[in-house]
Amino acid sequence: MRFPLRFPAGPPVTFKARLHDARTATVLGRLLGLAFAVCFTTGVLSHFFQHPPVWLADRLPSRPYWGYRFTQGLHVVSGIAAIPLLLAKLWAVYPRLFAWPPFRSVRQALERAAVAVLVAAGVFELFSGLLNTFQWYPWPFSFVPVHFALAWLLIGALMLHVAVKWPQIHAHWTRRSPGTLALPEADGPDRRTLLAAVAAGVGAVTLTTAGQSVSALGRLDLFAPRDPAAGPQGLPVNRTAAAARVTEASLRDWRLTVVGPRPYTLGLDELRALPQYEVTLPIACVEGWSRNARWTGVRVRDLLERAGGGPDARARVVSLEAAGAYRVMEMGRHYAQDPLTLLALRLNGEELSLDHGYPARIIAPDRPGVLQTKWVGRLEVA
Repeated sequence: MRFPLRFPAGPPVTFKARLHDARTATVLGRLLGLAFAVCFTTGVLSHFFQHPPVWLADRLPSRPYWGYRFTQGLHVVSGIAAIPLLLAKLWAVYPRLFAWPPFRSVRQALERAAVAVLVAAGVFELFSGLLNTFQWYPWPFSFVPVHFALAWLLIGALMLHVAVKWPQIHAHWTRRSPGTLALPEADGPDRRTLLAAVAAGVGAVTLTTAGQSVSALGRLDLFAPRDPAAGPQGLPVNRTAAAARVTEASLRDWRLTVVGPRPYTLGLDELRALPQYEVTLPIACVEGWSRNARWTGVRVRDLLERAGGGPDARARVVSLEAAGAYRVMEMGRHYAQDPLTLLALRLNGEELSLDHGYPARIIAPDRPGVLQTKWVGRLEVA
């Protein structure tokens, strides 16, 4: 028995609210598109800084020293700003989701399917990214690869949507565009009020969360998940020594092993006796917070040179933590040879606390915080 699909003649729902029009959707869409573009670009940069392919590892720059702090902060700020923009955009277009029949041609069916992908990917990317800033992962999969893969799906769906809708977008791009002029003139003031309210909401969300990465806005940092000044020695801790299963007892006989053509080992007192350098560098975390700190220690390039590493030597750093995705860290030559890259022994004038990587940790310019390896036990010329 067959059950042919028949669509009712009229729409099941009537929308009487104003401003669900192409002009409103176009203005909100281009702002949202800009936020997505910034968030996507900085997110791709962040991913390649954390997980560089072999061909890129020795090409990543170590300067400017604040580069990763800037791009990752911009990534999180633009992602949070995009949330109210996405909600406003969905409000502007949601009556079309109830259009009946749902499609009239194969082309329209594909277009609506692409919109469904765009909306689903956009909602997931923004809200999963927001939960990442809280370090809360209520899902069974690994956040980083899924977030990265869906970012490409999102940007592809966005480009397809813009291409399909370009005639309508172009017709409503400005106040004097033909499509805009054809809309009821009485809606203009209310539309401007709506857009101003959305802009105020975006501004409020941004100003009250950006302080975790923009020090100048620290006093307005009311709703960000992290206070960059809260933590031992004035710096937050993401992964504690307890989580890494590193204890004071396990470090009692600690010695640094440096492996190369001329391998050697050094105790903590021997490291302290070497020339010490102080640098001011930020810890910039993938969750969006960052903060400058004063670090004192031995230059990594000096340790590599003593082990027989040449002027282009790379480094492999092995942590004493029992397990973890970043227990072994590869350091490209620009980082390994940069005079700002230290095996740090002190933080803000004090000996490193256990949670900050005692007895020794890496600090390097323009690097994600997850690659500033703590509890270093082995340094290899690579």
